[in-house]
Amino acid sequence: MAEFFDRLDAKLIEFIEQQHIYFIGTAGADGHVNVSPKGMDSLRVLDANTVAWLNLTGSGNETAAHVLENGRMTIMFCSFDKQPLILRLYGKARAMHQRDAGWDELLAQFPAYTGARNIFTLDMEMAQTSCGYAVPLYELQGERHTLTKWADNKGRDGIEEYWREKNQASIDGKETGIF
Repeated sequence: MAEFFDRLDAKLIEFIEQQHIYFIGTAGADGHVNVSPKGMDSLRVLDANTVAWLNLTGSGNETAAHVLENGRMTIMFCSFDKQPLILRLYGKARAMHQRDAGWDELLAQFPAYTGARNIFTLDMEMAQTSCGYAVPLYELQGERHTLTKWADNKGRDGIEEYWREKNQASIDGKETGIF
């Protein structure tokens, strides 16, 4: 049932663009494995082997620490509607911060979010589809606005202070590269 691909074709790109939620999986050489659900308008397919996702400020920064250490990342999409499908993108990722060259150009591809923390690009080495027959059916009720309201209330200076307090190290004490 599983199929493997070395690049995203038009059908897979269309599937990605239809999803309202996706999951990021990373792990360092040791310590905790991290899986984070992502949503909002935060992912772009840049080409057949590259995707980018805008990471918004949150309670932790595990993904950045893991990517800084070894770059391994998996992005998983799964259909919750009538046509079952799971799609995983495997590859090496890197984090881009507002201090990096190319930040403004890549950031311009996303909505303006006060809490924009970094952008991860994944150089996809392999994609895999599988059936998704056991994934339940769900209906999207809408986006949550809690995170964007929280960030807007803090303002950009407050967000950067939050990074100093909460986002410089992972739960395993690994550097995140935020500053």
